[in-house]
Amino acid sequence: MTGIVSRSFDSADETRPFEDAKGRLDLITTDRGAVGRAVFEPGWQWSKHVKPIAGTDSCEASHVGYVVGGRMKIVMNDGESLEVGPGDFFTVQPGHDAWVLGDEPCVALDWVGFGDYAVRPGS
Repeated sequence: MTGIVSRSFDSADETRPFEDAKGRLDLITTDRGAVGRAVFEPGWQWSKHVKPIAGTDSCEASHVGYVVGGRMKIVMNDGESLEVGPGDFFTVQPGHDAWVLGDEPCVALDWVGFGDYAVRPGS
């Protein structure tokens, strides 16, 4: 095993596009699990652009991440909500919707929830 590893999301192991070309998930597989960089384009909303892929009523992924740029609002099924932006670390439990705020893409890194994110059931 190598003591130092460097990978680029620009050469990800897998890229998963969202519906209506509203962004993508770039995934790198590491010996400690998947790490993802998502680019959520302006107008992106989980319930419109990932729900058709996931086939669930709300996002059922847990997230532990960091916002690189842009802004997003996250609303839990029970109504609790949070806005995140550049420099924010966040954790989100399953059972939520989210959408981009403003007119710039929201770019986020996630160490927990993107391994199975935006995957069609049975794929």
